[in-house]
Amino acid sequence: MAYSEKAPEHLSSVSVDPMEMDSFSRMAADWWDPDGPFKPLHIMNGARLGFIRDTLCEHFHRDPEAAEPLKGLRLLDIGCGGGLLCEPMVRMGADVTGVDALEKTLKTAKTHAEQVGVDVNYIHGTVEQLIESGEKPFDGVLNMEVIEHVVSPGDFIADCAKMVRPGGLMITSTINRSFKAFAFAIVGAEYILRWLPRGTHQYEKLVKPREMQRYLSDAGLTPEPSIGMSLNPLSNNWKFTDDLGINYVTVGKFIH
Repeated sequence: MAYSEKAPEHLSSVSVDPMEMDSFSRMAADWWDPDGPFKPLHIMNGARLGFIRDTLCEHFHRDPEAAEPLKGLRLLDIGCGGGLLCEPMVRMGADVTGVDALEKTLKTAKTHAEQVGVDVNYIHGTVEQLIESGEKPFDGVLNMEVIEHVVSPGDFIADCAKMVRPGGLMITSTINRSFKAFAFAIVGAEYILRWLPRGTHQYEKLVKPREMQRYLSDAGLTPEPSIGMSLNPLSNNWKFTDDLGINYVTVGKFIH
């Protein structure tokens, strides 16, 4: 492994927000509880996994119906949390590295992976540390529900893009900074339905699709049009739509 868990003495920048880290640290043990504070991610995972698989397969000319459609691809999951995406990606054949700044969260991820017999390369650290350690860029970088929790989103995306190899891609997902998102993703999800702990999301840190497009472009990636994600609260199913009002995904490709 090219990267050590020991942090470099000096970092050019650090993306993680200490207040955000403290909040997620308190929930570290609950990642794999489908009815706990990460229930929304468990519900979202079906849609996310299908989108990630299909996007990678289309880009790298793979058969999405194959037993291991991602076999041979190196993937990096930034802000991997408890490993909700890492483990399924490994089962699809990918060589997966998950990085997260929270040690307690990584311990949860490592323990669960060992319990279910899935081999994930988990690293306690930040994307800045990966860069400064000389980590080899990846075929695909997953940047899912992370940017709304960092200090400087433009700098964060620029650093994440450095981990994408020429010909590779980055998949991002986040929440729009819109009245609709404030009403449903914050007031509704955190205060009324209590799907998430209060304060999980801060409105001013949410990212508009045009901002995400600009961040990706400034980082040297070619952004594709953003795609909306909508939740049916009655069926608890997510679907991809043209509505970017709340959740959305954006793919940036490193065209060389």
